[in-house]
Amino acid sequence: MVYELIGKRRKIGKNLHELAIGDSYQETRKVEDRDILLYLGLTDDANPLYIQHDYASQTPYKRPLVPPTMLIGIASSMISMHLPGPGCHILEQHLKYPNPLYHYSEIDIELEIIQINEEDSTIMIQVKGKNGDGTVLDGTFLVSPASKLESLTAQSLRNFN
Repeated sequence: MVYELIGKRRKIGKNLHELAIGDSYQETRKVEDRDILLYLGLTDDANPLYIQHDYASQTPYKRPLVPPTMLIGIASSMISMHLPGPGCHILEQHLKYPNPLYHYSEIDIELEIIQINEEDSTIMIQVKGKNGDGTVLDGTFLVSPASKLESLTAQSLRNFN
């Protein structure tokens, strides 16, 4: 199904019956200063551990960290745009951050559907984020996939009955 958003045609993500356990999506991102500054500006977060190199150098981490909620945003965007895609809604999340992610790091994030619940029309997506230092994001998202929409043509034809 295709929908229009601000003059651009977009495809709706997969609905529950188009998904299978084991479906996955992977993406690699490099976190740059501009990304962190945009995030911190939007959230009004001024934690010196995220932005001040002098402060961070005196902590056990030694370097500024990427805010964990920024990792949630990256994973959430991957869910919204790719698996299951546009039209889905995240209902719940359970996440751990076993290792810190530092500025200028590359992170490989993989999503995988591990459970499909037809009763409540939800899927469970496992998320794993890794870089050279190990796992930096690990957990699950409970997601309501896009609803199966009826075509506008079918709706219009009913108006003539």
